[in-house]
Amino acid sequence: MRIEAGDIDRPAVVAEVTRLFHDYERALMGNDAEALVASFWADARLTRYGIADRQLGIEAMIAFRRATPAPDFTRRLENLRITAFGDDFAVAQVEFVRSDTPLRGFQSQTWVRMDNGWKIVAAHVSMIPLPA
Repeated sequence: MRIEAGDIDRPAVVAEVTRLFHDYERALMGNDAEALVASFWADARLTRYGIADRQLGIEAMIAFRRATPAPDFTRRLENLRITAFGDDFAVAQVEFVRSDTPLRGFQSQTWVRMDNGWKIVAAHVSMIPLPA
């Protein structure tokens, strides 16, 4: 598929993925493991790199989410960027500040519209100290 300028950031696609991103954030902070797992591609090729963990494949994601306790911190999101390419592919990137650390967090999600709806096919989370 070739992407042309008019295919980038179609408003309806950006709005849909933005809503899904915020649904995911609510599930994350509410520790809704089933909703979180449902957001991901149910495939062995799924990849998620976390702050101190990694999940390669949906089975690893299911085990990780079910074993992860509810967060004991809050998160403030900053600089959310959703970029859509055509009707079926988008990237979400956001910075976050947690209440329990001075580190700044970064989160990326690659979303693809599948036969059963939008799914995250790859994700990455990291946290780093910011320069003084």
